[in-house]
Amino acid sequence: MIGEIRIPEGVDAEAPALARGLVFWAKPGIETWDEAQAELTLAFELTRNSARNEHSSVYIVANDSLLGRRGPAEAMVAAGLLSAARTAAVEGWKKSWTANTVAFDDGQDPSLVLDRAVSLLEDGSITGELVHIGPGHIGKALA
Repeated sequence: MIGEIRIPEGVDAEAPALARGLVFWAKPGIETWDEAQAELTLAFELTRNSARNEHSSVYIVANDSLLGRRGPAEAMVAAGLLSAARTAAVEGWKKSWTANTVAFDDGQDPSLVLDRAVSLLEDGSITGELVHIGPGHIGKALA
């Protein structure tokens, strides 16, 4: 695997040239537990493959999903991916690969979001972090 990208249907963005690693963009519109479970299972399987190849991973989620504004199923996926990145970062750091999450506000250019994710794959010094694109999280209680 040189690089893998997963962009959900409806996101109008071209995949950038990927570094070695995984970019997983969480699917919007998840409403049921079965959909949430399928999304998290797919993320797990792709991340496991990336980790086995000692490649970094970046998850992309919507800020509103992370803050629970798009319903409980999307919140579970976003929070699950954030937790997965932080957990994977512990293991990855020992083996020189990273795991991070990018959270974006509605209205952000998808190409900018992807570029930020790819830059995190290429950096190698940032891991276990949540990077926000846009001011939607400012002034909110975050855990």
